Amino acid sequence: MRSAMNAPHSSLSSRTGHAPTPADLTIDDVRAAAERIAGAVVKTPMMHSRTLSEITGAQIWLKFENLQFTAAYKERGALNALLQLTEEQRSRGVIAASAGNHSQGLSYHGTRLGVPVTIVMPRTTPTVKVMQTESVGGNVVLEGETFDEAYAHACELEKERGLTFVHPFDDPHVAAGAGTVALEMFEEKDDLDCIVTPIGGGGLISGMATVARALKPDMEVVGVQAGLFPSMFARIKGEDRDCGGDTLAEGIAVKRPGDFTSQVIADKVDDILLVDEPSLEKAVSLLLQIEKTVVEGAGSAGLAAVLDNPERFAGKSVGLVLCGGNIDTRLLANVLLRDLARQGRLARLRVTLQDRPGALFRVMRLFNEHNVNIIEIYHQRIFTTLPAKGLITDIECEARDAEQVDKLVAALREAQYKVQVVELN
Repeated sequence: MRSAMNAPHSSLSSRTGHAPTPADLTIDDVRAAAERIAGAVVKTPMMHSRTLSEITGAQIWLKFENLQFTAAYKERGALNALLQLTEEQRSRGVIAASAGNHSQGLSYHGTRLGVPVTIVMPRTTPTVKVMQTESVGGNVVLEGETFDEAYAHACELEKERGLTFVHPFDDPHVAAGAGTVALEMFEEKDDLDCIVTPIGGGGLISGMATVARALKPDMEVVGVQAGLFPSMFARIKGEDRDCGGDTLAEGIAVKRPGDFTSQVIADKVDDILLVDEPSLEKAVSLLLQIEKTVVEGAGSAGLAAVLDNPERFAGKSVGLVLCGGNIDTRLLANVLLRDLARQGRLARLRVTLQDRPGALFRVMRLFNEHNVNIIEIYHQRIFTTLPAKGLITDIECEARDAEQVDKLVAALREAQYKVQVVELN
């Protein structure tokens, strides 16, 4: 990758009067941002994961940006941009279009600095995200059914009210603030072979790649996108790909990447990998089980990519950014249960029975003999193609591992029961 790219210039003025180019983002800008935001954001820990290293075959170092006050790295770029406003701009206030972590980071630090913050969100934004943004001082305006419609409305309000637009990623100030993550990583571990970073609009990896190229020109910089939203991947590689779908990594679900960030990535990033939804779910689950840390889908993308490409990263010292931890608790519960099902520790067996006394009892005896715990039982007598005296019973159960379930299924079939294991998509 790392080649010239004829990307269109961003329409963003970046408060400099011209469309930003890669020349507007240097290691000195990132260092200045680090000094500017010092003490106002958490200098998050970076730790080696022995267990994840054993699983992946690489030496895994984790940067815990999910431990920021608003649980995401976005605070860094938002604060760096806020601190470079003029007094007049600060008094008028700022505006952004965001339904995610940028809205919270900008609202939190804007309120702390006495800068009015307006956030335009689509009407479809989950209530919890609206409430989280309002709880840290943001004035939320709901407009449009999509992000693009919300963004267009934010641009209108920017002009009508004389506000300053703080873009969530396509801004050198925001990218420089995000790049301070890499500065801290290299302070802790200066011999990393590779950094693997999630990409949505490209602000985080633009800042981090700028630091990497200045301090370690030969190290590998790899970006990761959700397979359902390969927008930056498609732009850099010159491909036409669809973007859309219900991804776990909504924090990087960007249909149109930044113009400025695309130029930086084309010049400084080695490659972009795509990860599918099961891989993201597995990574979220592993980080909770092994590191005891809650990470949202976007924050797990780096680990997902390493897990999917073991040969590529084998033996390398790899730095991963856990860029955010804002995940709905119900969704997290679903992810964990689905992961248990994929491991075979949870299963649903569909057993065909005769509808007569004692039929279910005889099946339960086999579960008992194989020490498999029954969680729930569902009977279906009406919506079935079986004869009137037949029934389908779905039994959700919990086992030690997949092998234990397989032995139970074999025993049921040996006893002449028709059994189907209901697979997880």
